Amino acid sequence: MALFNADAMLANLTIGAWRRLLAGLLGVALVLVLDTGRRSASPPAPRAEAVAAPVLASAVLVLQASGAIPMPLNTPAAHASSLLTLPKDHAAALMAFWFAGARESAPDVQIAASQFDRASGRWTPARFVLDRQALGADLGFAVRRLGNPVAWLDPQGRIHLFVVATGLGGWAAARIVHLRQRTGSDLAQLSFAPVQVLPLGWLWNTSFLVRNAPLPLTDGGMVLPVYFELGIKYPLALRFDAAGHYLGATRISARRHLLQPSLLPLGPSDWLALMRDQRPDGRVGVARTQDGGRSWQDAPDLALVNPGSAVAGLSLAPGQLLLVHNSLPGSRHRLDLSQSVDGEHWALAQPQALVEGQSGQEFSYPALTWADDSLWVSYTDQRRQIAWQRFAAPALRP
Repeated sequence: MALFNADAMLANLTIGAWRRLLAGLLGVALVLVLDTGRRSASPPAPRAEAVAAPVLASAVLVLQASGAIPMPLNTPAAHASSLLTLPKDHAAALMAFWFAGARESAPDVQIAASQFDRASGRWTPARFVLDRQALGADLGFAVRRLGNPVAWLDPQGRIHLFVVATGLGGWAAARIVHLRQRTGSDLAQLSFAPVQVLPLGWLWNTSFLVRNAPLPLTDGGMVLPVYFELGIKYPLALRFDAAGHYLGATRISARRHLLQPSLLPLGPSDWLALMRDQRPDGRVGVARTQDGGRSWQDAPDLALVNPGSAVAGLSLAPGQLLLVHNSLPGSRHRLDLSQSVDGEHWALAQPQALVEGQSGQEFSYPALTWADDSLWVSYTDQRRQIAWQRFAAPALRP
């Protein structure tokens, strides 16, 4: 609360006071980085095991359907989708969340959602499920902009939403707000109530963001991959119990140019984190844990080119890993779907690109999930809409 209650005071500062304040904040930010890195080194919880993935007899995937998820009316921009698989008895197979408005960081940006109806085989009309004014009213302080929603379904069937929110400053000054489903069993009535701003750093929890889907655990809890990006960049793994209570954080990589981790289990306690490399000549970054997230070690980068773009991975089964990634240096006009048996060596899962346009176009920020015996992919299309593709797996083990 202190951060945003101070906003009115900051507006009245003199130029000299602003300079002293900024100098102080730079010093505090350095201490924050050191403090967060030190605190996150301690394991937050006992050894955990990842939920077993769906087992495929064949990794061959056949494109079944594709299109664009409906946008809210009179909303020209969209970005950063997240996919959530729903229970078998739900009317919808899955739900998509993303942020949308006049443009990224615009005051009217809200969190939009749509769900894929099983009966009709179509996405429902999108509606906004969260706006910054309502969130600020619930939290008791102002929220300047919203971004990057990530959803999780707990064992009680409640949807949890983790959203990037800022006050002063841009995305590097963001915080992660944890919300839980308040009302509604379907999209028409769905609403969320804030649980807390995740307590990830003592300087108002500044510069922590979320992007990729959580890794479910056998105890009903999950591990949420997040990242820090004020000056340096580094990834973290946050542990939550089955009730959605935050238990603690572990730093994934000691390197300072990796962000937006995606978690892929190789086995119950053996997981990979594949990450965006912020360097202009970067490759997909890698870290690995073999003790269920208690400790992580950096591993060699993948051979896959990463032009400072988000990646999304999914483990269909041990030895059947998938990754969606931009594959051209300095460009986001091509998205590829690659596969691997060991997480180290990757090859294209199909001869053609997942999507490819012309230079200057953008297809980015992919998301993956498994629902109704199918692989679902969503991604940002030209920053105007969220596109999707569904792949069928022709051979499933009983």
